[in-house]
Amino acid sequence: MHVESTAEFSPTAEGASWLDVVKAYVALTKPRIIELLLVTTAPAMFLAAGGVPNLVLVFWTLVGGTLAAGSANTFNCVLDRDIDEKMRRTRRRPMPRHQVAPLNGTLFGIVQGILATVVFAVFVNWLSAILALVANAFYVLVYTMWLKRNMSQNIVWGGIAGCFPPLIGWTAVTNSVALPPLILFAIVFLWTPPHTWALAFRYREDYANAGVPMLPVVMSAPRVAWRILIYSVLMVAVSMTLWPAAGTGWLYPLVAGIGGLVFIVEAVNLLRRARAGAHDAALKPMRLFHWSNSYLALIFLAAAVDPLIF
Repeated sequence: MHVESTAEFSPTAEGASWLDVVKAYVALTKPRIIELLLVTTAPAMFLAAGGVPNLVLVFWTLVGGTLAAGSANTFNCVLDRDIDEKMRRTRRRPMPRHQVAPLNGTLFGIVQGILATVVFAVFVNWLSAILALVANAFYVLVYTMWLKRNMSQNIVWGGIAGCFPPLIGWTAVTNSVALPPLILFAIVFLWTPPHTWALAFRYREDYANAGVPMLPVVMSAPRVAWRILIYSVLMVAVSMTLWPAAGTGWLYPLVAGIGGLVFIVEAVNLLRRARAGAHDAALKPMRLFHWSNSYLALIFLAAAVDPLIF
């Protein structure tokens, strides 16, 4: 990790408005990633409650989840600032632009983490608080500091941290762990590699220049695309097991089935383009990437709405 100059610019420097400061610190939390995590938290609460859960509990769970995810993402920005400076996709983040000093970013991450633990412990329950802490620690200490820089399978195991939100949503309601949230956990686990490798295809040169051994950097496009297809099929198969495990009505399996079929078709088409010799952007990997976001949101929304109907 490189050493920063003590003279670097931060938002508190002369000429920076309070709005610049707020925008820089908000950007450190990666709001778009937080949105995706919350999309898998709230539906799990509806599924656990078998209908509409206590809305005050939902509020505090989402507040705690936002703070926990914001903390992990802030630490990620601080620790990955050397990588982010080398990548076109990330060089506009606050740390590469020296809008926030590393020490300030670290303190901001610590404060968010403490507040998240307090919110979960006081307004939700200790089980959810512990799960959030474990997810945060795994993302920062295991994925960011070790896996990402050293293993081509980094996102497979590092993605475990992103699987915790549905588990936390379920435990917030029940204060216990059961089979349905573990299935939701597994869905996100299997969803993460296709989602992330599709993005890595698009920005393969970026990752290569930054020295990050993402799978598309160290393996041929057809072999990566084949792995994406395998994970996609497994993900869809696991998603269908929620139907009997949680006793849902017909809405969830219908949405999961159709959405999963589209996902697999996109993965097959990606493999065909890869075998035809396409590379990077020519693979059109963002079609799968964008659909993966929609797919995850749709099946979790179906899991939340289904108990309201049936």
